[in-house]
Amino acid sequence: MRGKSLMIQGTGSSVGKSVLCAALLRILRQDGMAVAPFKAQNMALNSFVTREGHEMGRAQATQAQAAGVEPSVMMNPVLLKPTSDRRSQVIVDGRAIGVMTAAEYHRYKPRLRERIKATYDRLESVVDAVVIEGAGSPAEINLREGDIVNMSMAEAADAPVLLVGDINLGGVFASLLGTVMLLTEEERARVKGVIINKFRGDVSILEPGLRMLEERIHIPVLGVVPWMNIELEDEDSVTERFRRVTGQGEVEVAVVRLPHISNFTDFQALALQEGVTCRYADTVSALEHADVIVLPGTKNTMEDLLAIRRRGLDAAIVRHARAGKLVIGVCGGYQMLGNTLRDPEHVESRVPEVSGLGLVDMDVTFAREKRTRQAVGTVECPDGWLAAMNGVTVDGYEIHAGHNAFGPGCTPWLRVDGEIDGVCSEGGNVLGSYLHGLFDDGQLLGGILRYVREQKGLSGEMSNKAMTMTDFREREFDRVAAIVRESLDMDAVYDILRGKR
Repeated sequence: MRGKSLMIQGTGSSVGKSVLCAALLRILRQDGMAVAPFKAQNMALNSFVTREGHEMGRAQATQAQAAGVEPSVMMNPVLLKPTSDRRSQVIVDGRAIGVMTAAEYHRYKPRLRERIKATYDRLESVVDAVVIEGAGSPAEINLREGDIVNMSMAEAADAPVLLVGDINLGGVFASLLGTVMLLTEEERARVKGVIINKFRGDVSILEPGLRMLEERIHIPVLGVVPWMNIELEDEDSVTERFRRVTGQGEVEVAVVRLPHISNFTDFQALALQEGVTCRYADTVSALEHADVIVLPGTKNTMEDLLAIRRRGLDAAIVRHARAGKLVIGVCGGYQMLGNTLRDPEHVESRVPEVSGLGLVDMDVTFAREKRTRQAVGTVECPDGWLAAMNGVTVDGYEIHAGHNAFGPGCTPWLRVDGEIDGVCSEGGNVLGSYLHGLFDDGQLLGGILRYVREQKGLSGEMSNKAMTMTDFREREFDRVAAIVRESLDMDAVYDILRGKR
């Protein structure tokens, strides 16, 4: 093995591969190496747009920040964005090439191997080392023939593999042993170490099991990583974030949990702000006491709008708005706020037209061309509470296929390059924008929270200025890296990376 890469694979999904990759990238960077992340194929609705306008998985963009490098589509050449249980939009080298069923993509996938290998080689040539992330488990033996992301990627990169198991799920020894046993002899030879992740308790209690595992699989256990309360972005909607309430503040924010929710990392800044209680809501009762209702992005706007109607959430959102309370829509959630949504070419849905929530005077028509770009929005509102923030800028990015037609009853409040990017209702309490990352730098969020506090009659100023998400992520990367460095045999990890084991 050439000593240019290290691959993290897992016994299954959500065992912590993405976070461990980010931690290792930060450790290597701290130790003076030029490093970059790579994942051949990502399936996620959390995506990011590069400076060049290419769409890639959010997890690899986050890992790029941990590595101290600009995110590039070279780090994630294939992205799958599910539009239903059986169909996904396929994005190759940052551009959507169409929507495929699982069977169609399985037949198409072998064509991607050489393209992925060439992309990886370009990335590897400009850094000291690449930390590669696998997907799911390498022991999905029914998928081995068409694999492009696990052991076939390790072989293409000539990378040693560290296998991660999640002890919090239970059965970690069986899952690690079973995974290793289902690998071919050649694949097992690539696995140079095992990591047990998310442990709670006294590691000494594990020692007998660790030794027995090593005796059976003949692969060393490199360490046990403790459970970490991590607030870095999750790779996709398989997240514990939806099941917990964050904060205990006086301002209550409810983010509507949509079936095809995407880029929910937009609202991490809300959850982290002191004075805010944030929850993901999928019932009417969960919305009733909110001060702010947020409609997030979605990969299937019209189908998700119909889904919230079936649950009666639409009526609760309208009641909230008519009571003068704040409703904020981002991307697909912004589109839902309008009068009518049309999809004549069935870009996202098989439904040609649906009525929107009718809270903002606009109509949306979907087209095949998707806008993907980084952008800087500027608040420009002629009157109302938003006018107090005129001139505030917001860095973000756009990923959408809809075009808006505005009626006389809506007011522009956010512009990008002179174009209207966001509008609000006549009363100013319902607003939306296509810009992902609206709250990340804290300025707009601070103004919103001041407005809500005034609405509620809360006295006193917020105790702290909102932390920017860039600063917060930097702090989290360093914290997680310190824990992982302490937990693993880093001398062994470096030997494995350099091909000495």
